[in-house]
Amino acid sequence: MNEPNIDLSKYHNSLSRKHQIIRLMWGVIWGIFARPLPRSMGNGWKRFLLRLFGAKIAPTAVVYSSARVYYPANLVMEAYSCLASDVDCYNVAPIKIGANTTVSQGAYLCTASHDISDPLNHLITAPIIIEDQTWVGAKAFIGMGVTVRQGAVIGATASVYKDVDAWTVVGGNPAKFIKKRIIKE
Repeated sequence: MNEPNIDLSKYHNSLSRKHQIIRLMWGVIWGIFARPLPRSMGNGWKRFLLRLFGAKIAPTAVVYSSARVYYPANLVMEAYSCLASDVDCYNVAPIKIGANTTVSQGAYLCTASHDISDPLNHLITAPIIIEDQTWVGAKAFIGMGVTVRQGAVIGATASVYKDVDAWTVVGGNPAKFIKKRIIKE
């Protein structure tokens, strides 16, 4: 059998030079003017910086200083949503975070990968949608193209590669249904 030939010397980054320059400027601005602030201090200022680079952020959304947003123009955060400490928001494609939703410490939201069937491993992307009233646990991974439906809970360290049903709790790697989420009155 003839083995396929993968030659990454011919790989070309498909992102435009303009995109790369914007990301460079964003990284410098956030690193100087937001990252040194204590945790959740200066939220209005951080929202201003994100909006300056194209993010759509509700006036009550919270982004912790240590959160990393790859490309602000691909970020939407609704009322009372939160990106907590050390969240990595790798939003090559759009990420939408619904109202009253928390993405906890160290979570990784990943909208891009590489096509492993392509000998040059070209970049592929798909958006992530995290609906209202959800909670993404600490150090959870949410993969590209995933929709987390309203009220769902992603357990700490879970790895989510498929859509999550509304008002369910999932955990593990890969994430599996654990139970229905019931809110006490």
